[in-house]
Amino acid sequence: MDYDVIVVGLGHAGCEAALACARLGCSTIGLTVSMDNIAQMSCNPSLGGPAKAHLIREIDALGGEMGIAADETFIQMRMLNTSKGPAVRAIRAQIDKAAYQTRMRRTLQCQPGLVVKEAMVHDLIVRDAKVVGVRTDVGDIMSEAVILATGTHLGGRVHMGEMSYESGPDKQPSAVKLGSSLRRHGFAMNRFKTGTPARIDGRTVDYSATKIQLGEDLPCGFSYLGRPGPREQIPCWQTWTNERTHKVILENLDRAPMYTGAITGTGPRYCPAIETKIVRFPDRPRHQVYVEPQGRQDQEMYLAGVSTSFPVDVQEKMIRTIRGLEDVHIIKYGYAIEYDCIDPTQLAPTLESLEIGGLYFAGQINGTSGYEEAAAQGLLAGINAAMRIMRREEQPLIIDRSEAYIGVLIDDLVSKGVDEPYRLMTARAEYRLLLRQDNADLRLTPVGRRVGLVGDERWRRFSAKREAIEAIRGGQEVSDALQEYADEAAEQVEIETKFAGYIAKQRRQVEEFRKLEKWLIPQGIDYSKLTRLSREARERLGAVRPLSVGQASRVSGISPADMMALTVHLKEMAHAERSGEAAKRNG
Repeated sequence: MDYDVIVVGLGHAGCEAALACARLGCSTIGLTVSMDNIAQMSCNPSLGGPAKAHLIREIDALGGEMGIAADETFIQMRMLNTSKGPAVRAIRAQIDKAAYQTRMRRTLQCQPGLVVKEAMVHDLIVRDAKVVGVRTDVGDIMSEAVILATGTHLGGRVHMGEMSYESGPDKQPSAVKLGSSLRRHGFAMNRFKTGTPARIDGRTVDYSATKIQLGEDLPCGFSYLGRPGPREQIPCWQTWTNERTHKVILENLDRAPMYTGAITGTGPRYCPAIETKIVRFPDRPRHQVYVEPQGRQDQEMYLAGVSTSFPVDVQEKMIRTIRGLEDVHIIKYGYAIEYDCIDPTQLAPTLESLEIGGLYFAGQINGTSGYEEAAAQGLLAGINAAMRIMRREEQPLIIDRSEAYIGVLIDDLVSKGVDEPYRLMTARAEYRLLLRQDNADLRLTPVGRRVGLVGDERWRRFSAKREAIEAIRGGQEVSDALQEYADEAAEQVEIETKFAGYIAKQRRQVEEFRKLEKWLIPQGIDYSKLTRLSREARERLGAVRPLSVGQASRVSGISPADMMALTVHLKEMAHAERSGEAAKRNG
């Protein structure tokens, strides 16, 4: 073997996957079509927000890299939802895109056991239902495991009005042959669409006509390794679309690929193009637009809220109807991009293919949207690929939905599948009062330590914080040696005390949830023969192959009647097995 692990794509998923594999002792190669793609923020220059900040904190608690890099390179940071409960409070940061990319690229290139190469992957090399390498434009590369983290490059096609061409984001190559390879290997595929707005020259904005949004000096950042260093924060600015904007959009719908039929892929529900907003919400007189800086040394600004697929002349006309943007110079035009992704119900909760051993998928190739969702999947795929290769005695790392937002994300993907780009939200988590961003380390750092990604310094800090919490719980003073952790510890105890009744209720719910998760389903079961189940249930359960009764209950299309029939069958199987064993003993 050339390497233990090949990571295909070095966006946010690929970076976390490659670093995790190398740090756990695997010889790893990361492949990218361009070194400029490493950790690229092809869309918005920000990280965090509700559920997404929770993910970054969980990635950090497990020993991942995103939170550390974000704390080093942010140019503005704020705490959202401060008037609401602790379950939905979330950090959001504007990131210096170039600095973030440079920092992550340096981290990958300096990581022992990891090498990076420019290459376009065309095909998987599969033998006896196991992946053993990839075919690239620079030759075959062999390995024991492959992690596909291709982002929106897979079969990518860009649309700008009447213009359409094969491309990945930012005019990077489209991975056409790899998508064909996955189809040949039997993977069911989806066609999704996303988009991005225009970028403008910040020197041409009339800021006096906008509303300024300042950053905050927060007592913490994304990473648990310490408070970020002080720095000058750069503001964002808020403005709105208006009737003139909407008139331009409606008059030109016949030139928008979203409405001409040129785009066939399904777009995101929660971050739609501006033309979709106007059509979907005709009674709204205006929509928010944020002018967001992309870097400390950069005058290029991102127009959040006006993602579009219109041709360039319509974009010019539309944007200049917005207050404060009447005289802007557009540096880059917005575009829509269609891309291929797999049906993630073809994956185990480890993110390994159910059909091809050693093949893992992470990020937008699984039908998700968002940098944070991608990074979380990359980290878990990397950990599990490494554990498989190192033949560790432990079970693979499966985080359930009662333990972390990462568990909610992956369980939703592999159990329910996706029919549109998936975005994680706090509303998707049943036990969100237990899964706060402030306690991600208490939930997951022991897991990261057990796996081997949490080093001694992180473990020392975690243990000290836990000791401070215990002191306050016991009504004792926090010692001088632990004063650094006193405020965080006091916050934990305050939340536990204030919400004690609700937390106790959710913990009881988790106990019931885990009973069903521990009720395992034999993996050799032939669902096609379970005639008590509906035809749809037999097909869906046979495709997903849930590990437990709990997971089976969350598979799309499974009714309460199907669950009743399944549990009756499992009980009968268990009874027959016990009777057989008794007969053997008595025979």
